[in-house]
Amino acid sequence: MFLNMNTQFLTDANGNKTGVLISISQYKKMMEELEELEDIKTFDKAKKRNEKTIPLREAIQSRKKKLKNG
Repeated sequence: MFLNMNTQFLTDANGNKTGVLISISQYKKMMEELEELEDIKTFDKAKKRNEKTIPLREAIQSRKKKLKNG
């Protein structure tokens, strides 16, 4: 996954690592993976609550209405 990243470290005058430099493509991939992980965590939380589920289309329509109405 991220083990093969060509990572460069930024260091201060004392040689302490202060930052990381990665390519845009690596950054985008990392963000996609983080978003997927967030979705999984959200799903797991929802499952634990045993709440009533609704079809995705209905959820999207409801969300659009809420955004439209402020």
